[in-house]
Amino acid sequence: MKWLRRKSTIVVAISLVVVLAAAVSLWNVSGSRTFQFFGEVVDRVDTDEKVIALTFDDGPHPAGTREVLDVLAEQQVTATFFLNGSDLAGHPDLGRAIVEAGHEVGNHTYHHRRMVGVLPGTVEREIEDTDARIRLAGYEGPVHFRPPYGKKLFALPHYLSEHDRKTITWDVEPDSEGTPPAERVVEQTLAETGPGSIILLHPMFPARTETRKALKPIITGLKERGYRFVTVSELLAVR
Repeated sequence: MKWLRRKSTIVVAISLVVVLAAAVSLWNVSGSRTFQFFGEVVDRVDTDEKVIALTFDDGPHPAGTREVLDVLAEQQVTATFFLNGSDLAGHPDLGRAIVEAGHEVGNHTYHHRRMVGVLPGTVEREIEDTDARIRLAGYEGPVHFRPPYGKKLFALPHYLSEHDRKTITWDVEPDSEGTPPAERVVEQTLAETGPGSIILLHPMFPARTETRKALKPIITGLKERGYRFVTVSELLAVR
Protein backbone atom coordinates (compact mmCIF):
# COMPACT_ATOMS: atom_id res chain seq x y z
CA MET A 1 0.00 0.00 0.00
CA LYS A 2 2.84 2.41 0.80
CA TRP A 3 4.33 1.74 -2.64
CA LEU A 4 0.97 2.48 -4.29
CA ARG A 5 0.59 5.73 -2.37
CA ARG A 6 4.15 6.72 -3.30
CA LYS A 7 3.46 5.91 -6.95
CA SER A 8 0.24 7.95 -6.87
CA THR A 9 2.12 10.90 -5.39
CA ILE A 10 4.75 10.68 -8.13
CA VAL A 11 2.06 10.57 -10.84
CA VAL A 12 0.34 13.65 -9.40
CA ALA A 13 3.64 15.51 -9.19
CA ILE A 14 4.52 14.65 -12.78
CA SER A 15 1.05 15.76 -13.91
CA LEU A 16 1.45 19.08 -12.14
CA VAL A 17 4.84 19.61 -13.76
CA VAL A 18 3.38 18.85 -17.20
CA VAL A 19 0.47 21.26 -16.64
CA LEU A 20 2.82 23.98 -15.41
CA ALA A 21 5.14 23.49 -18.39
CA ALA A 22 2.18 23.71 -20.77
CA ALA A 23 0.98 26.90 -19.09
CA VAL A 24 4.43 28.48 -19.34
CA SER A 25 4.66 27.49 -23.01
CA LEU A 26 1.28 29.03 -23.79
CA TRP A 27 2.25 32.22 -21.95
CA ASN A 28 5.42 32.45 -24.01
CA VAL A 29 3.49 31.83 -27.22
CA SER A 30 0.97 34.52 -26.24
CA GLY A 31 3.75 37.13 -26.36
CA SER A 32 5.31 36.04 -29.63
CA ARG A 33 5.73 38.87 -32.13
CA THR A 34 5.87 36.44 -35.08
CA PHE A 35 3.36 33.66 -34.32
CA GLN A 36 -0.29 33.29 -33.40
CA PHE A 37 -2.79 30.45 -33.67
CA PHE A 38 -5.22 32.22 -36.03
CA GLY A 39 -4.86 34.83 -38.75
CA GLU A 40 -1.82 36.85 -39.71
CA VAL A 41 0.70 38.59 -37.46
CA VAL A 42 3.15 41.10 -38.94
CA ASP A 43 6.26 42.24 -37.07
CA ARG A 44 8.10 43.61 -40.12
CA VAL A 45 7.97 43.45 -43.92
CA ASP A 46 10.51 41.64 -46.08
CA THR A 47 11.88 44.22 -48.51
CA ASP A 48 15.16 45.59 -49.77
CA GLU A 49 13.65 49.06 -49.97
CA LYS A 50 14.61 51.39 -47.14
CA VAL A 51 11.10 52.00 -45.88
CA ILE A 52 10.07 51.78 -42.22
CA ALA A 53 6.96 52.37 -40.14
CA LEU A 54 7.20 54.51 -37.02
CA THR A 55 4.46 53.55 -34.56
CA PHE A 56 3.34 54.83 -31.17
CA ASP A 57 1.35 52.97 -28.53
CA ASP A 58 -1.15 54.29 -25.95
CA GLY A 59 -2.94 57.55 -25.45
CA PRO A 60 -3.72 60.08 -26.69
CA HIS A 61 -2.59 61.97 -23.60
CA PRO A 62 -1.90 65.68 -22.97
CA ALA A 63 1.61 64.93 -21.70
CA GLY A 64 2.91 63.74 -25.05
CA THR A 65 0.57 64.01 -28.00
CA ARG A 66 1.14 67.62 -29.01
CA GLU A 67 4.91 67.37 -28.66
CA VAL A 68 5.01 64.22 -30.79
CA LEU A 69 2.82 65.83 -33.44
CA ASP A 70 5.06 68.90 -33.50
CA VAL A 71 8.19 66.81 -34.09
CA LEU A 72 6.51 64.78 -36.83
CA ALA A 73 5.28 67.95 -38.53
CA GLU A 74 8.72 69.55 -38.34
CA GLN A 75 10.35 66.45 -39.80
CA GLN A 76 7.54 65.88 -42.34
CA VAL A 77 7.05 62.30 -41.18
CA THR A 78 3.81 60.33 -41.14
CA ALA A 79 3.36 57.74 -38.38
CA THR A 80 0.83 55.21 -37.09
CA PHE A 81 -0.74 55.80 -33.66
CA PHE A 82 -2.18 52.74 -31.88
CA LEU A 83 -4.61 54.40 -29.49
CA ASN A 84 -6.75 53.28 -26.55
CA GLY A 85 -10.49 53.83 -26.68
CA SER A 86 -10.65 55.09 -23.10
CA ASP A 87 -7.99 57.72 -23.77
CA LEU A 88 -9.77 58.77 -26.95
CA ALA A 89 -12.94 59.17 -24.92
CA GLY A 90 -11.09 61.28 -22.35
CA HIS A 91 -9.20 63.42 -24.89
CA PRO A 92 -11.23 63.56 -28.11
CA ASP A 93 -9.51 66.78 -29.16
CA LEU A 94 -6.15 65.01 -29.24
CA GLY A 95 -7.58 62.19 -31.29
CA ARG A 96 -8.87 64.70 -33.81
CA ALA A 97 -5.49 66.45 -33.84
CA ILE A 98 -3.74 63.20 -34.79
CA VAL A 99 -6.22 62.58 -37.59
CA GLU A 100 -6.13 66.17 -38.86
CA ALA A 101 -2.33 65.97 -39.04
CA GLY A 102 -2.70 63.15 -41.55
CA HIS A 103 -1.47 60.24 -39.45
CA GLU A 104 -2.75 56.68 -39.45
CA VAL A 105 -4.72 55.49 -36.41
CA GLY A 106 -4.74 51.92 -35.11
CA ASN A 107 -6.66 50.09 -32.40
CA HIS A 108 -4.90 49.26 -29.09
CA THR A 109 -8.05 48.08 -27.23
CA TYR A 110 -10.30 50.20 -25.05
CA HIS A 111 -8.85 49.52 -21.60
CA HIS A 112 -5.29 48.41 -22.44
CA ARG A 113 -5.74 45.02 -20.79
CA ARG A 114 -3.80 41.85 -21.55
CA MET A 115 -5.95 40.00 -24.07
CA VAL A 116 -5.15 36.49 -22.82
CA GLY A 117 -7.76 34.26 -21.19
CA VAL A 118 -10.57 36.64 -22.17
CA LEU A 119 -13.98 35.70 -23.52
CA PRO A 120 -14.97 36.40 -27.16
CA GLY A 121 -17.50 38.98 -25.97
CA THR A 122 -14.77 40.90 -24.18
CA VAL A 123 -12.60 40.86 -27.30
CA GLU A 124 -15.46 42.20 -29.38
CA ARG A 125 -16.21 45.04 -26.97
CA GLU A 126 -12.56 46.04 -26.56
CA ILE A 127 -12.08 46.23 -30.33
CA GLU A 128 -15.42 47.54 -31.54
CA ASP A 129 -15.78 50.23 -28.86
CA THR A 130 -12.31 51.51 -29.74
CA ASP A 131 -13.07 51.41 -33.47
CA ALA A 132 -16.11 53.56 -32.76
CA ARG A 133 -13.99 56.14 -30.90
CA ILE A 134 -11.48 56.18 -33.75
CA ARG A 135 -14.24 56.91 -36.25
CA LEU A 136 -15.64 59.64 -33.98
CA ALA A 137 -12.21 61.31 -34.18
CA GLY A 138 -12.76 61.59 -37.92
CA TYR A 139 -10.43 58.84 -39.09
CA GLU A 140 -11.64 57.11 -42.25
CA GLY A 141 -8.72 54.85 -43.20
CA PRO A 142 -8.01 51.20 -42.40
CA VAL A 143 -7.79 50.45 -38.66
CA HIS A 144 -5.06 47.95 -37.86
CA PHE A 145 -4.83 46.29 -34.46
CA ARG A 146 -2.03 45.92 -31.94
CA PRO A 147 -2.57 43.99 -28.68
CA PRO A 148 -1.42 45.59 -25.42
CA TYR A 149 1.93 44.16 -24.32
CA GLY A 150 1.86 42.13 -27.54
CA LYS A 151 -0.25 39.51 -25.74
CA LYS A 152 -2.71 37.32 -27.65
CA LEU A 153 -3.62 33.66 -27.55
CA PHE A 154 -6.91 32.19 -28.81
CA ALA A 155 -9.97 34.46 -28.64
CA LEU A 156 -8.29 37.64 -29.89
CA PRO A 157 -6.51 36.23 -32.98
CA HIS A 158 -9.62 34.23 -33.86
CA TYR A 159 -11.79 37.37 -33.75
CA LEU A 160 -9.32 39.33 -35.87
CA SER A 161 -9.04 36.49 -38.38
CA GLU A 162 -12.82 36.24 -38.68
CA HIS A 163 -12.94 39.98 -39.43
CA ASP A 164 -10.04 39.92 -41.90
CA ARG A 165 -7.75 42.02 -39.70
CA LYS A 166 -4.04 41.56 -39.10
CA THR A 167 -2.18 41.70 -35.80
CA ILE A 168 0.57 44.32 -36.07
CA THR A 169 3.52 43.81 -33.75
CA TRP A 170 7.07 45.21 -34.17
CA ASP A 171 10.72 44.27 -34.53
CA VAL A 172 12.30 47.32 -32.83
CA GLU A 173 11.25 48.29 -29.28
CA PRO A 174 13.87 50.44 -27.53
CA ASP A 175 11.73 51.71 -24.64
CA SER A 176 9.48 48.78 -23.69
CA GLU A 177 11.58 47.85 -20.64
CA GLY A 178 11.38 50.63 -18.06
CA THR A 179 12.17 54.23 -19.01
CA PRO A 180 15.67 54.21 -20.52
CA PRO A 181 17.52 57.48 -21.20
CA ALA A 182 17.04 59.14 -24.58
CA GLU A 183 20.57 58.34 -25.71
CA ARG A 184 20.01 54.62 -25.23
CA VAL A 185 16.65 54.74 -27.00
CA VAL A 186 18.24 56.45 -29.99
CA GLU A 187 21.25 54.14 -30.06
CA GLN A 188 19.19 50.95 -29.92
CA THR A 189 16.73 52.14 -32.56
CA LEU A 190 19.43 53.11 -35.03
CA ALA A 191 21.30 49.84 -34.43
CA GLU A 192 18.30 47.53 -34.84
CA THR A 193 16.29 49.17 -37.62
CA GLY A 194 16.46 47.64 -41.09
CA PRO A 195 14.45 47.79 -44.32
CA GLY A 196 10.84 46.94 -43.56
CA SER A 197 11.12 47.49 -39.80
CA ILE A 198 8.21 48.44 -37.59
CA ILE A 199 9.46 50.64 -34.74
CA LEU A 200 7.50 50.80 -31.48
CA LEU A 201 7.78 53.81 -29.15
CA HIS A 202 5.78 54.85 -26.06
CA PRO A 203 5.96 58.66 -25.91
CA MET A 204 2.51 59.54 -24.61
CA PHE A 205 2.47 59.61 -20.83
CA PRO A 206 4.23 61.95 -18.32
CA ALA A 207 6.93 59.41 -17.39
CA ARG A 208 8.01 59.09 -21.03
CA THR A 209 9.99 62.31 -21.29
CA GLU A 210 13.12 60.45 -22.43
CA THR A 211 11.30 58.78 -25.30
CA ARG A 212 9.99 62.16 -26.45
CA LYS A 213 13.53 63.55 -26.31
CA ALA A 214 14.69 60.63 -28.45
CA LEU A 215 12.10 61.04 -31.19
CA LYS A 216 13.75 63.76 -33.26
CA PRO A 217 17.28 62.22 -33.12
CA ILE A 218 15.77 58.87 -34.16
CA ILE A 219 14.07 60.41 -37.17
CA THR A 220 17.05 62.47 -38.28
CA GLY A 221 19.43 59.57 -37.74
CA LEU A 222 17.36 57.19 -39.83
CA LYS A 223 16.90 59.78 -42.56
CA GLU A 224 20.67 60.18 -42.72
CA ARG A 225 20.87 56.44 -43.31
CA GLY A 226 18.51 56.75 -46.26
CA TYR A 227 15.28 55.53 -44.67
CA ARG A 228 11.83 56.74 -45.66
CA PHE A 229 8.98 56.78 -43.15
CA VAL A 230 5.60 55.32 -44.12
CA THR A 231 2.44 54.25 -42.32
CA VAL A 232 1.78 50.63 -41.44
CA SER A 233 -0.71 50.38 -44.32
CA GLU A 234 1.85 51.74 -46.76
CA LEU A 235 4.48 49.34 -45.43
CA LEU A 236 2.13 46.38 -45.86
CA ALA A 237 1.52 47.47 -49.44
CA VAL A 238 5.26 47.20 -50.14
CA ARG A 239 4.94 43.44 -49.83
